[in-house]
Amino acid sequence: MSAARRAAAGAVAIAAGVAGAVLAGRGSVRRHRTRPDPEAGEAFGTLPVEDLGPIRSFDGTDLAVRAAGPRDAPAIVFSHGFTLDMSTWHYQWRELSGRYRCVLFDQRGHGRSGNPPGGDFSLDAVGRDLRAVLDQTVGSGPVVLVGHSLGGMGILSFADRYPAEFGERVRGVVLADTAASDVLLGLLGTLGASLERRLRPLTDRVLFDPHRAERIQRAMDRWGRDLAFLIGRTTNFGPDASAAQVEYVTRISAGARVEVWTQMLRSLMELDLRRALETITVPALVIVGDRDAVTPKTSAVAMREALPDGRGYVITRAGHVAMLEQHRVFNDLLDGFLEEVLVPQQAAG
Repeated sequence: MSAARRAAAGAVAIAAGVAGAVLAGRGSVRRHRTRPDPEAGEAFGTLPVEDLGPIRSFDGTDLAVRAAGPRDAPAIVFSHGFTLDMSTWHYQWRELSGRYRCVLFDQRGHGRSGNPPGGDFSLDAVGRDLRAVLDQTVGSGPVVLVGHSLGGMGILSFADRYPAEFGERVRGVVLADTAASDVLLGLLGTLGASLERRLRPLTDRVLFDPHRAERIQRAMDRWGRDLAFLIGRTTNFGPDASAAQVEYVTRISAGARVEVWTQMLRSLMELDLRRALETITVPALVIVGDRDAVTPKTSAVAMREALPDGRGYVITRAGHVAMLEQHRVFNDLLDGFLEEVLVPQQAAG
């Protein structure tokens, strides 16, 4: 068979596979959407009323920042995940802003924040953005940093660059569904390093070619909401996921800018911030969903063991967005941790 015919046959096989996945998945998606959903009608896009932005970061990137809660209270700064935005902290800021100053921001290139003028989507830049937000919103603190996925990696980058912040302004850290290294290996799980080496050329072609990424986005649009829902549920959620939450997260992620899907994802694939863990000398809580397929429990355990004052918790039947999917459990853990590291400081003040 000629190369052209083999390529055509391969294309037909791929198309048939995609079509089969869509048809097989649509029944599952319909069943999921029609079952009782206690989160249906939740206004996930509601943001804190105080608009503190835009805050100008070190390289001129404008960051969207919102806040809620007493201005003289201890602060919590929430840092969201890859291709998402600050609204994914919906349940946390609404519950905690009665007692704490809750500050939320969109990462560079995400949500309402601008793209970096110089095209810098590195994790070092994400860590420096966090410093800019702290400087212009919480002053000398005290503050607890809470990061999900990319947001947790940004905290590690911040720690790597500014270790003196910990024990001074920063009194505690929460790392949720995140990793310090080997993100692609985490995605592949037990398939291991040999498959990662084989897939690396494919991922590089996508990451270094924004036009290819745009074509993939357009194809996803053509395949429709059902396939997007199926992929979002499979990659980000556990078995009891709210359909409303899956729809919301999928919609945000699908609307992320191409630069995020290419340049920033490339930074995540090259991630190795294990050295930064030892600089986080304050109490640190590592939270992971037991069904997290993106940054699995093995990553969380490795981080907890490397942290000088680390403790960990596995949330059962939760995927990669445990702060949404199991928000009551997540908030109980977070509230207890804040009582430990912030309330004594408040009482002393």
